Amino acid sequence: MKLFLGWFYPQLMSTYGDRGNIIALSYWAKILGIDLEVCPISLNDPYEKILKMDILFMGGAQDKQQEIVSKDLKNGKSKALKKAIEAGVSGLFVCGAYQFLGRYYKAADGTKIPGLSIFDLYTENPGESFPRLIGDIGIKTKIAKDEIVVGFENHGGRTYLSNKNLAFGEVIFGFGNNGKDKTEGIFYKNTIGTYLHGPILPKNPKVTFFLLEKAIERKYKRKILVKEFDEEWEKQAREIVIRNNRDR
Repeated sequence: MKLFLGWFYPQLMSTYGDRGNIIALSYWAKILGIDLEVCPISLNDPYEKILKMDILFMGGAQDKQQEIVSKDLKNGKSKALKKAIEAGVSGLFVCGAYQFLGRYYKAADGTKIPGLSIFDLYTENPGESFPRLIGDIGIKTKIAKDEIVVGFENHGGRTYLSNKNLAFGEVIFGFGNNGKDKTEGIFYKNTIGTYLHGPILPKNPKVTFFLLEKAIERKYKRKILVKEFDEEWEKQAREIVIRNNRDR
């Protein structure tokens, strides 16, 4: 079984170690007997390339890089990306990439930057008088029901979902989308939008398995059997984060 993983803008959108998600996907794909080919999707690449992918990934970045990417996405790639997500292609979009897929981002100076409107949400940065939302975060998700998914968040923007039932998870500790309503990220079709860096996938194999499983189901119309693998290191990493934040 072969899958193609589209990695959007690896040279521009890979803040806070987000490329570790690519490493985790490649590692577990090999364990599961999947031939995973990583395909960078870079500036000026044709939009048709997106439609050939089985999994999509985009990490976070600083404002300057996001501005460059935003312009490139308007050349037809945004329509292809929306078509892929609506068709059920599995994907992971982290922090700045997550914000991109919403309706708009309102900067601290009041500038309103249109998003791709794939996710029904918006993000606003209240300005320097408000603290950034930084630190460890743990959430309960629909994907890993029997364990806490952990990560690290660092964002000034506050994100608000039109439908809170679409949240990727419920905040156990940390801030999440906006530090108020206990929602974190969004879970739409087979796509996850989240603020969890860390990166998220190495510490949370069940999220990794979800992306791979859905890609196989969609492409080959079959299920893959995820057996009990040795996840002791990942389990210890999660437990340390949870223990250090137990009283938050």
